[in-house]
This record gives sequence, C-alpha cells and structure tokens, in this order.
Amino acid sequence: MLNAFVSAFKTPDLRRKLLFVLAMVGLFRLGSVTPTPGVSYEAIQTCVNSVGDSSIYGLINLFSGGALLQLTVFALGVLPYITASIIFQLLTVVIPRLETLQKEGPSGQAKITQYTRYLTLGLAVLQSTALISIAREPGRFIAGCNENIIPNQSLF
Repeated sequence: MLNAFVSAFKTPDLRRKLLFVLAMVGLFRLGSVTPTPGVSYEAIQTCVNSVGDSSIYGLINLFSGGALLQLTVFALGVLPYITASIIFQLLTVVIPRLETLQKEGPSGQAKITQYTRYLTLGLAVLQSTALISIAREPGRFIAGCNENIIPNQSLF
C-alpha cells in the first residue's frame, strides 16, 4: 500500500492530481470548522447539545460532515450538488431533449454536467438563503431551542 502511494508520487501528472485532492480536502475541512461571521457559536452549541444526534438533525448534519448544525462557512457541503444531480437524473427521463443529450455520448454528458453545475449554483444560493432565514428566528432552526443564533442581524 505504501509502495503504491510512493510510486504514485513519482509520476508528475498523478502527483499533481493527488496534491490537488489533498489540498481540496484540507480546504474543505478548514471551511467546515470555520464559524460563519455574525453567528453566536455558544448559542449553537447549547442548541445542538439539547437536541443530540438522535433526531433528523443528526442525519442531515451527517451529510454535511458535521458542519450544518455548526453553521460554518461550508455548512451546505455537497448537498446542493447531490440535489442537482438527482434532479437532472429524473429530468432525463421526463424531458426528451435531455434524454437525447444523454445518448449523444461524451459531448452530451458534458452538456448535462454543465447544466447540473448551473443548477448547483442556483440551489446553493436558494438553500443558503433558506438556512439563514430559518436561523434568524429562535426555535425554527432547531426545534425547542430558544437561543438567538444570529444576535446581530444588521448584516442582511
């Protein structure tokens, strides 16, 4: 296993790709622990501790790598991309034009991938706006928690 890893670093192209992946994982982990400005971290901890991991919040938090209930910078994680991919998979069955694009081969797949990325950006904006508006009101973000998560709401 270690020999395979060492030999992978001997190939320049593979080394570049591995370093890129490691850098992106490191950047994502950094964004997953960086608190969002304007959010009361202590209030979130109080709410999360009162709920625990046994609820639906724990399941949703699992998909974001533990960042959603902490309201970190990368709280949404890959959820917008997964949602967009599922939507386009379902739309290829319903819309004939997308089905023909899918059957065109690599060029059609590239076009569907491009559309999926555009939808991902739209969904990310929509989901982040919804997350902020829900977190503004105590008790809506985490049911039963009356802490003021965003104490200073003058930013938006």
